[in-house]
Amino acid sequence: MTTNRLPQSLVDHPRLSQWVEFGNDTVNVFSGKVELGQGILTALTQIAADELSVDIGCVQIVSGRTAVTPDENFTAGSHSIEISGMSIRMVCAEIRETLLRVASDELGVSPHLCSVENGNVVADGAETEIGYWSRKGLLDLDRECSGSAPLKLAREFRYVGRDIQRVDLLAKVTGGGFIHDMTLLGMRHARILRGPVRGARLVRLDMDRLDRLERVETVQFGGLTALISDDVHRVELALSIAEAGCEWDVGRLSTDIDSERWQREQRSTDRVLYGAPTQSDGALTVTVSRPYLAHGSIGPACALARMSGGRLEVWTHSQGVGPLKRSLARALGMEADQIAVLHVQGAGCYGHNGADDVAFDAAFLATKYPGVPIRVLWSRKDELSVSPFGAAMVTEINASLSPDGAPTGWRLEIWSGTHGTRPGMGGRVNLLGASEVAGGQATEEPAPDVPDAAGGGAVRNAQAPYEIPDQSVIHHLIQRPALHSSALRGLGTQVNVLAIESMMDELAERAGIDPLDYRLRFLADPRARAVLEDVAERCAWKARGEAGSGAGLGIAYSRYKNRAAYVAIAARVDVDEHVRLTHVWCSADAGLVISPDGTRNQLEGGIIQAASWTLKEAVRFDEGGILTGSWETYPILRFSEVPLVDIAIMDAQDAASLGVGEAAVGPVTAAIANAVAHALGLRIGTLPLTREQIARALLAQAS
Repeated sequence: MTTNRLPQSLVDHPRLSQWVEFGNDTVNVFSGKVELGQGILTALTQIAADELSVDIGCVQIVSGRTAVTPDENFTAGSHSIEISGMSIRMVCAEIRETLLRVASDELGVSPHLCSVENGNVVADGAETEIGYWSRKGLLDLDRECSGSAPLKLAREFRYVGRDIQRVDLLAKVTGGGFIHDMTLLGMRHARILRGPVRGARLVRLDMDRLDRLERVETVQFGGLTALISDDVHRVELALSIAEAGCEWDVGRLSTDIDSERWQREQRSTDRVLYGAPTQSDGALTVTVSRPYLAHGSIGPACALARMSGGRLEVWTHSQGVGPLKRSLARALGMEADQIAVLHVQGAGCYGHNGADDVAFDAAFLATKYPGVPIRVLWSRKDELSVSPFGAAMVTEINASLSPDGAPTGWRLEIWSGTHGTRPGMGGRVNLLGASEVAGGQATEEPAPDVPDAAGGGAVRNAQAPYEIPDQSVIHHLIQRPALHSSALRGLGTQVNVLAIESMMDELAERAGIDPLDYRLRFLADPRARAVLEDVAERCAWKARGEAGSGAGLGIAYSRYKNRAAYVAIAARVDVDEHVRLTHVWCSADAGLVISPDGTRNQLEGGIIQAASWTLKEAVRFDEGGILTGSWETYPILRFSEVPLVDIAIMDAQDAASLGVGEAAVGPVTAAIANAVAHALGLRIGTLPLTREQIARALLAQAS
């Protein structure tokens, strides 16, 4: 008997009954992972239906409800299919095997002659009435999963590997699928008065006009100021009046526009991740950097809460209902079992935006108005100014060529603030409103980064995937970043892969070798080689033309976290005053693909978002606060700027499933940067690759 290794979620929650429950004619499947628009609920439905051998229509996914679903921490790190999906798969396989043993004992037939079809046992070719629902009392789900049940092979799947109707779309297109659509009887609307940057302290508020507004209440608790009304239009008016009549102390904000130099000069906690901490005498240096980035969720953060009978209910689009529940309990001085957190879908976001903070806003106010449901909606300015940002980063690589053209003396160095201030991380509450209530200003204590065991934060994908024997990685964790930062899709992957793939192009040029051939020379993994060779063939790499013509084709490769999906990207650009991204090719190996359409959507979404970061996005600020609090000042990629995207998914259905949600962002940025370097004959390492950056680089080259 072979025992499969249990995923961490199943180690933490080993009982079958924590994952599956049979109703009258349905099967409820429980998951702590939540829907962010990535199609996870549909994929988990496919997995459960296939391993149980039931009709997919009878499977109902219950997701992100702290009272009933397993606590799977955060929906992050491209782990949902790898961990939650595999947990559900193993549980369902074990329940299927249990039903077969029940049938074997009852009928006196060998289990090897029994199978399950549409929830009922077929014994020696004959249909029976023995099924999950008729024998659910004999299944004994209140026991631990052993991991010994055989999983189905890819050829046995009925639903996995096929495109099916998404389970979450109907409600969304009919106006009831998002938290913004949710209403509760007797609900009151609240807005929080927030300053021009996270942690700003209110020093003056003109109450005269606010006091004259009917049916609007202004309340203050420490440094948190809320406006509350039973009418949404009145509370919006009150917020605009309050914003026009207030003054803020934003503390000391660095206005140094040279982010790269500023970050290098800051006090940091330094460590050698691996390799020798020696200075490289490398003949080549590549330095890349990005500014702070906003999540830019299309729908602003929203939450509802209700306190009744000593129990607090919170409806949220948080990516971590369990950690949020624990942080709320600490912040509110309540027992965790007094709080129920329920996930409701919101605007898509990969990372830590304002969803947790707005949940505290609603929960805190609900405790002050028992029996009254409170709905809090952030403004666009809040979403772009006080939500956690993706960290600004600098990554530098020094390397040389050995006599045979191989990379040597490879030293990668990173300067970055933390990528991990989600609720509970670092042992902290990490909720904006809680710090405001406590004193009106966010803590200044240095925050730790995401642990290496979880994939790391700034150091994610810092190890080059190529056979380079003497790599070293040094991490400088900035103790006092200019702005508050946390997880953004891919964390440090975007900048580190950009640096690695830029250096590979530079080394290839120095060695006089084609960049594709140079990469393949140092890639032993056949799956890595396959995606690179596939994307090169599809983009006609060998006919890419000469450098410096204004038209460029770039290529890049990465395996997310060096253990998830393999992705190779080719990008074509035209460059004059602006960079126009015209075509992106993607080849990906995600192992067993549950939903081909969902996988393509994940990859394409990552491509478009990374292209937007690479070409357009940057948080700007001065001594008065954030300057990019609107779509006019924080532009993102427009529909008219979206390139043609061609995606190929490699056939690897007999391999384990690999996460794809964040796998494209690094190689997309790197491929675009390499394409721009090919078009100009000049490498630009400072993101975004705007007209101003191009002009600055050309002037520097001319001088």
